[in-house]
Amino acid sequence: MISLPFSRQSFALEALVQAHCPELADLHAPAFHHAWSEEDFAGMLSQGNIFGFIARPVGKPGQSAGFVLARLVAGEAEILTIAVSSAFQRRGIGRELMEAVLRHLHHERAESLFLEVDESNVAAQALYRRLGFIQVGHRPAYYETEQGRSGALVLRRQFQQKIVLP
Repeated sequence: MISLPFSRQSFALEALVQAHCPELADLHAPAFHHAWSEEDFAGMLSQGNIFGFIARPVGKPGQSAGFVLARLVAGEAEILTIAVSSAFQRRGIGRELMEAVLRHLHHERAESLFLEVDESNVAAQALYRRLGFIQVGHRPAYYETEQGRSGALVLRRQFQQKIVLP
């Protein structure tokens, strides 16, 4: 467990395990129009190439503030989903979750990390740019929201360049 100080409250990150699935579904539901179920998360976490982290307020067992879920295959990774509870937003939790993924992928010698972000989510876009992501694509009408459909920006973060010798 890693302790992370934020504002006046500390948070700890834990690696995701099957027991977290009910919490993940609870955090995901208010953040996405088509929320994933406990069974969805259990199925994903049973795959050996999917990993993630959950953030918890220190001293409040059983309470969760946010999580990130990612997949790594053949050197390429993608963020499957990330959600921070509205009660804990704007405290740096999203950044800490993403940095934990970046550290893990660096350790695994991943070459790149991809993600999609709603084109209307300016705060998330700013975070990803600060973390070194660049836009490499656009998916029109990718997300379904209560207001209709919204496009997604496809972002990539490179970790290391392959060197090809003649």
